[in-house]
Amino acid sequence: MTAFVDRADAGRRLAAKLAPLGGHHVVVLALPRGGVAVGFEIAQALSAPLDLVLVRKIGAPGMPELAMAALVDAGGEVARVVDERVAGDAGLLLAYLDREAAREERELARRREVYGGARAAVPLLGRAAIVVDDGIATGTTMRAALLAIRRRHPARLILAVPVAPAEVIDALRSDVDEIVALETPADFLAIGQFYADFHQMRDDEVIKLLERSQSPS
Repeated sequence: MTAFVDRADAGRRLAAKLAPLGGHHVVVLALPRGGVAVGFEIAQALSAPLDLVLVRKIGAPGMPELAMAALVDAGGEVARVVDERVAGDAGLLLAYLDREAAREERELARRREVYGGARAAVPLLGRAAIVVDDGIATGTTMRAALLAIRRRHPARLILAVPVAPAEVIDALRSDVDEIVALETPADFLAIGQFYADFHQMRDDEVIKLLERSQSPS
């Protein structure tokens, strides 16, 4: 099943659902890399600033695509969130988690520098924060992002995503004030199966979208 042409198509369709928020104090926070292409379209449609939330997944031993923990850069402070269910199933070893966390922290630092590390984060206090990715699989990385953003005290916290399993959406409801999800299929295998074009985005693509994004005060 292909639901979206590409990430821009998904972003425009999400923007249509989020249109009532246009003209209000809104900030779009995208998870790089793929989430930036989705978030860009939403930010343009709502005339909202586009900012980043940097999250890195830590995969289970021998199963790198299965997220058992995640790191999130919350304004320069890195927080760790562990999925206890997956970690238990994987036989979590603290030494393994610490080693992988150290490696992913280096990648967070690299991305922070590449994507404009000196740029101040957009303030969230009193604003509606819309957190965006190109899809959600297990929800571990997204939960880490939501917890970190909640600590910055937005007036409302909204999750906007093109596709995710229904059970993952249900599990994330307690972390946000509202969820906008376009597709919640029962036959979910991977995010890429719902896109005709799901290429691995490059850093230069992310940077170009950030440069093109509107930045109203």
